[in-house]
Amino acid sequence: MLFTEESIRDYRIMEVAKAMMCAARTAPKARGIDNLVIATITNFDIIKLSEHTKKMYESNNQQFFLRDSENILKARAIVLIGTKISIVGLNCGLCGFATCEEKLSNSNVPCMFNSNDLGIAIGSAVSVAADNRIDSRVMYSVGVAAKELGLYGEEVAYGFAIPLSVTGKNPFFDRPTL
Repeated sequence: MLFTEESIRDYRIMEVAKAMMCAARTAPKARGIDNLVIATITNFDIIKLSEHTKKMYESNNQQFFLRDSENILKARAIVLIGTKISIVGLNCGLCGFATCEEKLSNSNVPCMFNSNDLGIAIGSAVSVAADNRIDSRVMYSVGVAAKELGLYGEEVAYGFAIPLSVTGKNPFFDRPTL
């Protein structure tokens, strides 16, 4: 039996996406508190996410939302990593409030440790993509659109999207300038 690279491409991308999700999950978390939500979307969900990202451009006029809405259509899968906002109880003041209890009255302000944990998880995930020679890019705009669509669930405060592709040239870099 003959397997061509083209015939196994989608299967391989999904294998790597699964490994990326596991790498994000096992990344270190402050005080061992895991607030991450991790998922992968494909096919119709990518189209739906692209359409919503484009609608966001139409309302916010930020050109990169339009560029990214078109760019993710070249992805075969998109890994989504988001974080819930909850305190870790260190009273560090890095969120701008003196205590975690004071921060609780400002639920839209993220705990710095949630943001840090998210960043470490994203770094772990994209390193898996790189180690497996899968093209990727971390996208804020598409992460915002995914949140608005409810793809992370209700509890996630913010997140990022990581589109994946296997082509001769990474379609997520050298994009048109804005």
